[in-house]
Amino acid sequence: MKIFHLSMECYPVAKVGGLADVVGALPKYQNKMGLDASVVMPWYNNAFVYDSELEVIFDGFIHQAERMYQVIIHKEKSKKLGFDLYLVKVPGLLDREKVYGYSDESEQFIAFQHAVLHWLTAMKIRPDILHCHDYHTGLVPFMIENCPSFRFLKGVKTVGTIHNGEYQGSMDWSMSRLLPFFDATKFGLLDWNSRINPMAAMIKSSHVFNTVSKGYLQELFLSFQGLESLMFQEEQKAFGIINGIDTEVWNPDTDSMIPHHFTVKNSEVGKWKNKTEICQQYGLNVDLPLFGFIGRFAGEKGADLLPDIITQAIKESDGKLNIIVLGSGNPYLETTLRDLQKTYHFNFALDLGYKEYLSHQIYASADFLLMPSRVEPCGLNQMYAMRYGTIPIVRYTGGLKDTVEDISSGGSGFNFAEANAESVVHAMGRALRIFRDKKMMKMLIQNNMNFNFSWEKSAENYLHLYKY
Repeated sequence: MKIFHLSMECYPVAKVGGLADVVGALPKYQNKMGLDASVVMPWYNNAFVYDSELEVIFDGFIHQAERMYQVIIHKEKSKKLGFDLYLVKVPGLLDREKVYGYSDESEQFIAFQHAVLHWLTAMKIRPDILHCHDYHTGLVPFMIENCPSFRFLKGVKTVGTIHNGEYQGSMDWSMSRLLPFFDATKFGLLDWNSRINPMAAMIKSSHVFNTVSKGYLQELFLSFQGLESLMFQEEQKAFGIINGIDTEVWNPDTDSMIPHHFTVKNSEVGKWKNKTEICQQYGLNVDLPLFGFIGRFAGEKGADLLPDIITQAIKESDGKLNIIVLGSGNPYLETTLRDLQKTYHFNFALDLGYKEYLSHQIYASADFLLMPSRVEPCGLNQMYAMRYGTIPIVRYTGGLKDTVEDISSGGSGFNFAEANAESVVHAMGRALRIFRDKKMMKMLIQNNMNFNFSWEKSAENYLHLYKY
């Protein structure tokens, strides 16, 4: 079975969030199953691309409205990621440093999808599955069925995965001029509330679609930025498949990004050594419980709650805990946290930006991980944390409720219901009581490290989805 994963992100090529981790791992595990899985993504001007050995396998042109663009497809020659990687370069649109944030994003995403389908058609490459990840590739299922230029691909099975339904790519109908010529009688497949909505188009036009957890699937029927009725219309082809994690990358026994390796058997000593190093680096007391937060400073992650959480938790514990935050995104929040760090420098460490190595070190060092998410389609951080013996404190939502069971129900984490500082601090108080019980802490750490969140099971579930 030949599968092409179409995505804007793929770890370690380009990463903004969990989408990259999924696309960087799933095809690798699919290939281990005997499938033929590849990743197709845009070219980025970054170190990975320039440090890779690439070959040009296609050079052609597409038209978007009155403009003509060159399309250059590069293939990474060594297969060092465990799968074939194809990079789509469109000079003027897909040849930049960042993944997102440009004013012409819609043009970029349309060009990417158009370029991929043009390449496959021109080279007579007909995969069994085109797996489209999030709205950025959501027009592909529509295009291959309704654009005469891609008649060769008509009937190819398309699978759409919703990694985050908060972002849908809605655009004015005037943007339709950028699309390849399509059967105008099928405009309704693109339309939602008199706008082109790529997420809605993916749901309508793909053969099947899925969310990245069963819990999130159920939530979309109730809250989906206006697409709730569409979910009911298409529910017969909707599935929930929880993400896995790449246990080769995320392995505390071999992780090159952490200073001290450890296994379940020596987890107490290993975590203590890592915790000692990070506390010395940031001027924290290693004897106090360490709570970590890792993520984008976005409302959906509950990051705006951090100032109140930090202030209340430190005051209510009388300074008997430490908190470390790694993240960036909201300038106002960054400034607020910088000011808090000056006030509470004995208990609060802050590192702004995205640092992959530091995220690994925090997972290996922290006693607890905070995830006050308002929306969490799957969540990978809680799985990474558990893999490294860090106990998750999570809001009971989306994929978090599928993966973290509260200690009161026999689980190895802490749940809370509301996305507010009070609920988080209350859960942290519960965690502090457990922290004092060294025997209980040891049991929770070992239980979490023994959970199996590997991609093998999830990859099997995707195979079933492909055959549906």
